[in-house]
Amino acid sequence: MTPDAQSRDAVPARVDPIRAGLLCRCPQCGRGRLYSGFLKVVETCAVCGFDFRRLNTGDGPAVFVMQVAGGVVVFSALGVELAYSPPMWVHLVLWLPLVAVLALGLMRPAKGLMIGLQARNRAAEVRNDEF
Repeated sequence: MTPDAQSRDAVPARVDPIRAGLLCRCPQCGRGRLYSGFLKVVETCAVCGFDFRRLNTGDGPAVFVMQVAGGVVVFSALGVELAYSPPMWVHLVLWLPLVAVLALGLMRPAKGLMIGLQARNRAAEVRNDEF
């Protein structure tokens, strides 16, 4: 191998933290798992050792997921109501499962995205003694 090829191989590939977060992977290396449970974030990456304890998304992902899922379901229900005027039980059968699937399906990628953005921007919690 030439010296240029060796130096190129020694530099790790740039990882897009947004893509890694959406795929529920470590935003630092892109290979380690982000979660140990459904929404429980690991303390450190098993591959690169990145520390996730300083990152805290709070309720941010839940707020965005509620807005997206609620918007889709409300406008879809309104469209169906105006077009077909079905009985109320049809709305319950259609929209309650859809909102549950959307909320649960989007929560992990949304939280991963928020963690990826925090890692990219080097965000951390502010303490009272920093003012």
